Amino acid sequence: MTSLCGAFASTLLTTTIPHQSRLFSRSKQQPLQRLIRGGAIRANSNLAVTTADDQQLKKGIAEFYDESSGIWENIWGEHMHHGFYDPDAVVQISDHRSAQIRMIDQALAFASVSEEASKKPRSIVDVGCGIGGSARYLSRKYGAECCGITLSPVQAARAQALAAAQGLANKVSFQVADALNQPFPDGKFDLVWSMESGEHMPDKLKFVSELARVAAPGATIIIVTWCHRDLSTTEKSLRPEEKRLLDKICDGFYLPAWCSTADYIKLLESLSLKDIKSADWSDNVAPFWPAVIRSALTWDGLTSLLQSGWKTIRGALVMPLMIEGFQKGVIKFSIITCRKPE
Repeated sequence: MTSLCGAFASTLLTTTIPHQSRLFSRSKQQPLQRLIRGGAIRANSNLAVTTADDQQLKKGIAEFYDESSGIWENIWGEHMHHGFYDPDAVVQISDHRSAQIRMIDQALAFASVSEEASKKPRSIVDVGCGIGGSARYLSRKYGAECCGITLSPVQAARAQALAAAQGLANKVSFQVADALNQPFPDGKFDLVWSMESGEHMPDKLKFVSELARVAAPGATIIIVTWCHRDLSTTEKSLRPEEKRLLDKICDGFYLPAWCSTADYIKLLESLSLKDIKSADWSDNVAPFWPAVIRSALTWDGLTSLLQSGWKTIRGALVMPLMIEGFQKGVIKFSIITCRKPE
């Protein structure tokens, strides 16, 4: 096992995944359709998501998180997202869990979510909830009822168990559901929260439309997600080498094609949402992926990875590409917030 762990560690530090089987089938689509579909087009060419592809993608996402969530929780805790750091800060492993809490608080502050008793959110949805870290934190912070949805049955069960263990079973609930077809009535929530789930959505218009549909009049919508860089006015697409990099990451993390922050803003504007604003927090998350790799290279991390299954291992092997993407400015860590009109 020691030699196998050593070989895997070496591979993790140097590898990039070759293109194997593609998640999506080939078809042609017009440029406007590509923007409207948002994430439905792979980065490397006109590759559209069919119904069968969509189901295959969802199955892959669910199985990926079924396999990997326990490892993540054991090493990093209940929050399955980036931390927020001061740019160029020197951080220790012990800093990362507090940085994940800081990410939540920074997102709430950026969106101007009130803590006043008469204005604070009372009903919250966490779209792509992981094992429920954000949902439980938000429920405690605001005294709110919170519903979380995920494609992973393992995540939903674990999230509910943690809610019960933390005395929140009567305030927080979790279920397996599709973010593109949420099981909630119109206008149910006064805070709609999506922390690093948008990158998995194969239809970005449907994704933001569902966020808006379940938002109550006046509700705040917060989207924190991975994007590719905005295109210049003279560009029609990313450069070929940028597309190849993102495609390799897509293969490892079960992602459809990426879109830009500007694309999200256009989609939100098309839905007549108000007070739309965004920020690039890439510098604030820079320490995250190096720290994840360091944690994966510990004995516990390596043995857990090797025991977890191929999907988790394949995801681990593209982690160095996330660092490369951030360093080259191809990947952007974006927050986009807005408000549903009264």
